[in-house]
Amino acid sequence: MGKNKEGKGLNVSIKSYVTAIAVILALMILTYALTFVIPGGEYVRIDVNGKQMLDSARVFRNVEGGISLGKWLASPVLVLGAEGGGTIIAIIAFLLVIGGVFTALDSCGLMKYMLDKIVARFGAAKYKLLAIVTFFFMAMGAFIGSFEECIPMVPIVVALSVNLGWDAMTGMGMSLLAVGCGFASGVCNPFTVGVAQSLASLPMFSGIWLRIVAFAVIYTVLVLFVYFHAKKVEKKELGTVGAVGFTPDKRMDRALVCFAGILSVGILFVISSGFIKALQDYTMIIVALAFLVAGIASVLLAGTKLGSLGRDFGKGIVNILPAVLLLLFASSIKYTLTEAKILDTVLHWCVEAMDGMPGYVIVLFVYLIVLVMNFFISSGSAKAFLLIPLIVPMAQLFNVEPQLCVVAFAFGDGFSNVFYPTNAALLIALGLTGISYGKWIKYSWKFQLINLFVTSLMLLFGHAVNYH
Repeated sequence: MGKNKEGKGLNVSIKSYVTAIAVILALMILTYALTFVIPGGEYVRIDVNGKQMLDSARVFRNVEGGISLGKWLASPVLVLGAEGGGTIIAIIAFLLVIGGVFTALDSCGLMKYMLDKIVARFGAAKYKLLAIVTFFFMAMGAFIGSFEECIPMVPIVVALSVNLGWDAMTGMGMSLLAVGCGFASGVCNPFTVGVAQSLASLPMFSGIWLRIVAFAVIYTVLVLFVYFHAKKVEKKELGTVGAVGFTPDKRMDRALVCFAGILSVGILFVISSGFIKALQDYTMIIVALAFLVAGIASVLLAGTKLGSLGRDFGKGIVNILPAVLLLLFASSIKYTLTEAKILDTVLHWCVEAMDGMPGYVIVLFVYLIVLVMNFFISSGSAKAFLLIPLIVPMAQLFNVEPQLCVVAFAFGDGFSNVFYPTNAALLIALGLTGISYGKWIKYSWKFQLINLFVTSLMLLFGHAVNYH
C-alpha cells in the first residue's frame, strides 16, 4: 500500500495520483468542450416523496444549455452544494477516518502483526484463502450493496497478498474487483436492483434465480482469473514473503481481537441493512464509526500513548487529503453535465436509438446505455431514478420484460465501477495501494472483456427463456 515519507500508514502514491489527476483533468476538459457541442435539453420531472421523477408522459424538451467558464472552474467546490453533495461530504469524512486509523495501526505495529499472524495461519492453504476472501467481498456487494464501504479493507487485502508472495494486483482482484462484481450481480443489492424494481413496479428482489446464477458464474470466472494471475506472479518471485518465525504476542492478540470484534459488529449492522431499510442510508457512517472506534481501542490496547495516537491520526488525515481532491475533481464531471443540461439530451438520443430494434438487441442496448451513463453518474440509485422510468416502458414496447431490464441495469452499473476513471472510489483505492490507473487497466481489461461477453450471453438467455 502507499506509504508516507516516514514509511508509516496510508498515503496516496505520488505516481498513481499524478496519473489519476491527469486522467480526470482531461475528462473535465472534454466534458466542458461537450457543453459547446451538445444542445441543452431536459425531461419534465415531478417531485415524488422527495425524489425527482419523470412525469408519466416522459416529455423531453429543448432548453438553453451551457455552463460559464467560472462555474466550470469552480465545479469541484460547487459540487458540494449540489444534489448528492451530502454523500460526497460523507465519503470525504469516511476517507479521513480511514487515513487516521490506518496510520495509527501501522505505527503501533498492529497491522504488521495481523498480517504475519494470518500468513502463519493460512500460508499453507493460501489459494483456499484467496477463494474465501474473494467470495466474502463479492457477497458484500451482491447481498448488501456495499462498495465504498469496503475501501478500508482493500489496503489490508493488498498487503496480505504481498505477504503471501503474490502482488498488489492479486489483492485488488480479491477485494475491489470482487466487490464490484458482487455489486453488479445484484442478488439483493438494495441500491441498484431494489430501487430499479420499485421504479419498474416489480416485487422487491423478485426474479432472484437469474441473479444467483449470475453471481455463481461471475464468481467462478473471477476466482479463475485471480488464481491464474497469482500463480503467474508467484513463479516470478525469488521467494515468498511470509511470517518466518512468527512469535505470538498476548498484548497484540488482545488488541487484534478488539479490532476484529468491533469491526465485525459494524459489518453485522451493514449486513442488517439488507433487511432493515432504515439503516440503508447510514451504512457508510456505521462502517466509519466502527472503524474509528475499533482503531482507537485496539491501538491503545497495543500500548500506544494517547498523545502518540493523536499525532499518528493527524498525520494520517494529512496523508489522505490528496484523495479528497481527487474525489471532488471526479464528482465535478457529473455536475458540469447536469448544470449544462446536456445529460438528459444524451439519454434522449440513446432512447430514441432503440426504436425499431429487435428484442434481443434491445436487451443489449439497455446494457450499453447504462454502461455509457455510468461513466458520468457513478451512483446506482441516482442512475436508476434517471434511467428506469425511460428504458423499461420503451423496452416493453418491443416485448422485453422489465425484470430483464433490471438485470441489464445492474450489470451496466456495477462492473464498470471498477474500470471507469470517473469512479472516485476506484481512483482512491488505486491511490491508497500505490497502483497507477494504467497498470490497473492493463491488469483488468481482459477480465472486463470476458465478463462483458459472459453477462451479454446471460441477458440473451434471459430474453430467450422469457425471464420475468
